[in-house]
Amino acid sequence: MTEPKSPLLKDLLGPDAVATIADAGVAASARFDRAAFATAALAGLDTLSIMERVRHIADALHPALPADYPTALDLLRAMAPHLTHAFQVMAITEYVPRHGLSDVDRSLAALADLTRFGSAEFAVRPFLAQDVEGTLRAMQRWSRHENEHVRRLASEGSRPRLPWGSRIAAFRQDPTLAAPILDTLRADPSAYVRKSVANHLNDIGKDRPDWLVAHLSRWPGEDAATSWIVRHALRTLVKQGDPAALALLGADHDAQLAVEHFAVAPAAVALGEAITLDVRLRSTAPVDQHVVVDYRLHYVRPRGKSAAKVFKLKTFDLPASATVALTTRQTIRDFSTRRHHPGRHVVELFVNGHIRAIAAFDLAGG
Repeated sequence: MTEPKSPLLKDLLGPDAVATIADAGVAASARFDRAAFATAALAGLDTLSIMERVRHIADALHPALPADYPTALDLLRAMAPHLTHAFQVMAITEYVPRHGLSDVDRSLAALADLTRFGSAEFAVRPFLAQDVEGTLRAMQRWSRHENEHVRRLASEGSRPRLPWGSRIAAFRQDPTLAAPILDTLRADPSAYVRKSVANHLNDIGKDRPDWLVAHLSRWPGEDAATSWIVRHALRTLVKQGDPAALALLGADHDAQLAVEHFAVAPAAVALGEAITLDVRLRSTAPVDQHVVVDYRLHYVRPRGKSAAKVFKLKTFDLPASATVALTTRQTIRDFSTRRHHPGRHVVELFVNGHIRAIAAFDLAGG
């Protein structure tokens, strides 16, 4: 039996979403022109990607809303609680930068209100591009807001490498510009906010690794929330075996241990089947050690090339002279972002940033 295909991401903003937004407009005000919105929103919608649909629907709101911009913002605020998905909210927040760049204070206040129902992380980017210093001052105030969604917008909206987000020239020159916001949020009680802060810092580390390690080393390490952010902010550097990042986490780059066993089984698999990695490590040190174990899988690419991806295995404290066994299982299947090709796939075992063992498996052709 053929498995049903997963729905496309862009379908989250399909005709049903347009109808929901239209219903929200009518519920918010009799002045909302449902017919004008629906006609404009559905025209050519099917050919567009998800982010193109966000912008298209935002433009379709214009003929349906009052011509007076402040009044239109009030109507959008009234619509937001009636929406049922974050992408629907994203579409109405996009209206703000498309029509309100000349009314900054009112527009940013509206984004702070609307983000509570979804996310305004993309809508704030044009304001950063227009005036990075002024917008960051407003976002610094957001970082102290009582609502976690507004605090999260301060961090997420100012990420230097926000996925799908427009690139900001000032952040290309200095990706650390929003550091004061991150310092304010370094012990935030919300996991939703902490994840954004860690992702923001991880973005910075891709361009300024030395700055990231130095900056995080000055953060107090007693708070559990801060420690969580630091670990996740350093994840890319740790995967790269950066000695300074590992040291900040308490992991010696030259851990004293022996790899007694490393194997990948079975030796050959077909697409859709799983491999199992078995590892046995023995400490050769007289003291306990903090150990970070990852593995790097080299995926076969066309024309004899390969592309590597690092996966986390386990981070733990290895007692002196102790032996530990680790196991993980991974299914080899295609994703929209990764297609597999037949051939020998090499797997490298990393311990505290060093390659300690190598194994392989063969992927059969379809």
